[in-house]
Amino acid sequence: MKKGILLAVASAFTFSIMNVFVKAASETIPVSQIVFFRSVIGALLIFLLMKRGGVPFSRKGIPMLVLRGALGALYLLAYFFTIAHIPLGDASILAHLSPFFAILLSTYFLKERITKAMLLVFPFFILGAMFLINPFSYESYTVYALVGVLSAFLAACAATSIRYLSKTHHKYEIVFYFLAAGTIVSVPLMWNEFVVPTLTGWFYLTCIGVVSLVGQLVLTSAFTHENIIVVEVVRYIGIFFNVFWGFIFWGEVLSAYSIIGGMIIIGASIVLSRHKSPSPKWKKVLT
Repeated sequence: MKKGILLAVASAFTFSIMNVFVKAASETIPVSQIVFFRSVIGALLIFLLMKRGGVPFSRKGIPMLVLRGALGALYLLAYFFTIAHIPLGDASILAHLSPFFAILLSTYFLKERITKAMLLVFPFFILGAMFLINPFSYESYTVYALVGVLSAFLAACAATSIRYLSKTHHKYEIVFYFLAAGTIVSVPLMWNEFVVPTLTGWFYLTCIGVVSLVGQLVLTSAFTHENIIVVEVVRYIGIFFNVFWGFIFWGEVLSAYSIIGGMIIIGASIVLSRHKSPSPKWKKVLT
């Protein structure tokens, strides 16, 4: 098997492990606090990488960097909230709606062309999401699933801003603003609900920060060794990793609606990837 494909599988596996730590931590620690520690640990590590690589902070384009950071921070809050309240498999499938939103946003803001073939695929994303959300059930799950859709939209917003910023800013600086914003935004949210983690809780929080950064680095390496489309298609195995961990640790079993919706979204994503080769830079936001 090619090295790039192995790295893609490894990145999907790594991110699924991060999701496990997030869900486990959320049982005793508020989501906002998890986002804070995930962000502050990552920000410190990225800052060290910037210093080591001699990457300076820009004096131009700061408003856009702040906006990208805010969008990424809101994405983290929504995504971690979703992981905490619905099965890992469902949360992972909903996260794969982001390419759908990203293409719509890039068409409007970045003036990228959208083909007829891509337009034909879009209704399938909506259909798959409807199966997952199950809006006619009026259960709390529906609300949590809608937050998952929101997280995919926010990820796409952040992705669009990354594609814009990557023309003039180093990737480390873009990631730093994302993590710094996550740290700042989460502070007021966790102010009145902060809990002192147990030893196990500290272990989870540390692992979330470190594992997420490792996942990003492995994914970056995958893109340097293999075609972008191949890597993205291979990474859908991450859904199955999340389903597996959810079953092993929490006894989660996907409903028939989730399975059908997931198959539709995965199929639509694969078809979409064949018609558009997205930049790897914006894909890194899904961590």
